[in-house]
Amino acid sequence: MFKDFDFSKMTQMLSQAQQKADEFQAQLAQKEFCSKSGGGLISVKINGKSEILDISIDDSLLEDKDSLQILLISAINDAINLANEEKQKAASSLLGGFGAFGGGL
Repeated sequence: MFKDFDFSKMTQMLSQAQQKADEFQAQLAQKEFCSKSGGGLISVKINGKSEILDISIDDSLLEDKDSLQILLISAINDAINLANEEKQKAASSLLGGFGAFGGGL
């Protein structure tokens, strides 16, 4: 079954995949994703590691705790979903470049 399989190519391919994954992580960490809710009353900005960078809350919400909580949760979840979608797209692109187990190995 592995008679014509070149394991040195597999090691090289895995090394390249690790390098690409490291580059992807570094690029993703620097990207920013912004989401708004309540017609812009709440704005949340996160990075590619899903770390919150900034939250902006319109003063009109400071008197309405329930609305503030609902809109804040919505904006945070939307921002996290944006980051996760970007991660999935990039991962698919990364893996697609290698084909099924390296394509022509």
